[in-house]
Amino acid sequence: MARSASGTSGKEKADTTAVPQQRGRGTYIYGLVQEDVEVSPDARGVGDPPARVNLISHGEIAALVSDVRLDRPLGTPDSLLAHEQLLDDTAAEVPVIPVRFGAVMSTREQVVEELLKPHHDAFRDALAALEGRAEFIVKGRYIEEAVLQEILEENPDAARLQDEIRDRPEELTRDVRIQLGELVGREVEERREEDTADLSDELEPICADMAVREPTHEWDAVYLALLVDNDREDEVARVVDDFARRSEGRIRMRLRGPLAPYDFVVAPRPGEQSDQYEQGEGEWD
Repeated sequence: MARSASGTSGKEKADTTAVPQQRGRGTYIYGLVQEDVEVSPDARGVGDPPARVNLISHGEIAALVSDVRLDRPLGTPDSLLAHEQLLDDTAAEVPVIPVRFGAVMSTREQVVEELLKPHHDAFRDALAALEGRAEFIVKGRYIEEAVLQEILEENPDAARLQDEIRDRPEELTRDVRIQLGELVGREVEERREEDTADLSDELEPICADMAVREPTHEWDAVYLALLVDNDREDEVARVVDDFARRSEGRIRMRLRGPLAPYDFVVAPRPGEQSDQYEQGEGEWD
């Protein structure tokens, strides 16, 4: 976990030579932070055992990194969890720009030359804009039985198709079942759009930015990423709680955060020669 470090001494600030590179090892990159940040001694990242996290600094920015073996695969669920956990713990304390999972460079010098130097100003400005903000995820899933009953009561065609397949063998009603499934899917999509719009309208005035995520399940109701000022987190929680109460018995709601701003700014992969970072569509600077 990273935290603010006012008055950090020169010896405590990492540079490109602070951790010697060993043969068969590389530098794993988690994200970017402001240069006046230090890493807590117990911060750990990917690897088995988990590697100690440190910083590589250049100008006004620094990369959160750790030493990693190059002869072992990184694409494991545990590695992804460690990557995200470090970034989310960091985001709870200081601004951080995530780097996509699995970014490894051969040397610490390469991190400076191919990532920090080419994108220094863009990273610096993005981190400044993220000061005092973090991402939250709002996700709701329909209670299938309740919404299906709602559809059957409100849509005569759905009720008719349901009657046609009731107590009849599946092999004799396959086409009707397909029609019913498609109709229910359209009805769920309409409800998803309505519920997402309703909650978005309530949250938009109190969020710095917002992004609608694609559903990951056929019964997903709302799925929003929010960029929230620290002093408005309680307001966001109240709005989500109120929506959950109104939707009780119909939608199960969940609010997660603070998280790293994955939906609003993501660093380019090392070596990309773009002067810009990837950013969400909203204006939040």
